Amino acid sequence: MRVGELSKRSGVPVATIKYYLREGLLPAGVLTSPNQAHYDDEHLRRLRLVRALVDVGGLSIAAVRDVLAAVDTRDDSLHNKLGAVQEAITQPGSVELDPLAVADVQAFFVRQGERECADVTESNVTHALAAALSAARSVGHDDFRDLLDPYLEGLKIIAQADVDYIARRGSRDDVIEGMVVGTLIGDAVLKAVRRLAHAQVSRDVIGDGTPDQPSN
Repeated sequence: MRVGELSKRSGVPVATIKYYLREGLLPAGVLTSPNQAHYDDEHLRRLRLVRALVDVGGLSIAAVRDVLAAVDTRDDSLHNKLGAVQEAITQPGSVELDPLAVADVQAFFVRQGERECADVTESNVTHALAAALSAARSVGHDDFRDLLDPYLEGLKIIAQADVDYIARRGSRDDVIEGMVVGTLIGDAVLKAVRRLAHAQVSRDVIGDGTPDQPSN
């Protein structure tokens, strides 16, 4: 297909496609003349993946490039590739790390039987966790660390659903795409559903704010 058809099938403007080509996010098409190139279904798949990273994940072009590099790494282990994708997707931010929050993350890893993370900044994921606890401490919620273990236990159920979703997809490329899109969409869905769960639980636990009616 030509770039116009690629644009039509993907819903991405031609100008945006050309920008992705210049940035190396989309592989070049096959030249058929000095000013014409043809693209195939693999270009369409990659383009949809890039749009998911940008539109759903809200990632910068630099972060998208890191994710695609993780996706394209020749690694026989899908488990390792998932870890690389998770690292690339996670953006730890610029919060100054509190030493006590860092110690809380390290203790959490030890309790869970994981390797001790001597330097949380070696991983985007552990860095992001330490940054979140640091932010909590800065506003007086020092004991937020107590939620880590119950959070993990609850999230293992969700993680099982995520992995089952990924594993039942077809080809290896479909599985890898599912890792990326499923993680990004899953994060967005979890945030929304968590709000609903809060509303339901808070109503049951602390009430809806209306005065109790006197009994007859």
